[in-house]
Amino acid sequence: EVKLVESGGGLVQPGGSLRLSCATSGFTFSTYSMKWVRRAPRQGLEWVSGITDDGKSTLYADSVKGRFTISRDNAKNTLYLQLNNLETEDTAMYYCTLGLRGVAGLKGEGTVVTVSS
Repeated sequence: EVKLVESGGGLVQPGGSLRLSCATSGFTFSTYSMKWVRRAPRQGLEWVSGITDDGKSTLYADSVKGRFTISRDNAKNTLYLQLNNLETEDTAMYYCTLGLRGVAGLKGEGTVVTVSS
């Protein structure tokens, strides 16, 4: 059974940072591209970032490019998203899922990021 558990969210002031984690199990993590997507309040799902199975290639939405960094540790079956210089528009529920682009895919329960002063 594929399992994805996101964590690391919280309340942070504009300009602050957070590091999200996604612990995975039930599949061979090292052979899958992975991605982060988010859902802002009263909005649809938005693709945020993706990373290839070997971690050598990364992709970012224009809205987060230069501020967010996706990474992975295949030995730990864990995906990460470093969020820097956060903006109020980044407030959302963040999910990890399999794949490189788009919003489709099985998701965990997500982790909430709230950016507010």
